[in-house]
Amino acid sequence: MPSAPAADRPSVLFICVHNAGRSQMAAAFLTHLAGDAVEVRSAGSAPADTVNPAVVEAMSEVGIDISAETPKVLTTEAVQASDVVITMGCGDTCPVFPGKTYLDWKLDDPAGQGVDAVRPIRDEIEHRIRTLLADLDTQARA
Repeated sequence: MPSAPAADRPSVLFICVHNAGRSQMAAAFLTHLAGDAVEVRSAGSAPADTVNPAVVEAMSEVGIDISAETPKVLTTEAVQASDVVITMGCGDTCPVFPGKTYLDWKLDDPAGQGVDAVRPIRDEIEHRIRTLLADLDTQARA
């Protein structure tokens, strides 16, 4: 199935502080579940050097490989180019632009946690992504 032109598909940006855990998992789940139907970005207000190894392991347990991902710095351009901006504990550092949909997901931070602590965070993110996909589909048909 050919991918939809960028203008015809929603764009979602996930932001957390380090772009090493929550936002990486959310972006990976949305990419995995939506394919080319949604443009997906993730970034951090103070990105880490690498993605959290426990997050990589937890995602591999559900068949999603994010080992090649790297944390990215949050840019104004990334926010401007997104229809939906989902923050995960980045506080006031996230730029706000009119006309965007903003959601703030309260999720535990996996930083410094082992894989056992990351699994419930991963599962909650997957649940929220599935709900988001249903909402995006509803908006697209409206």
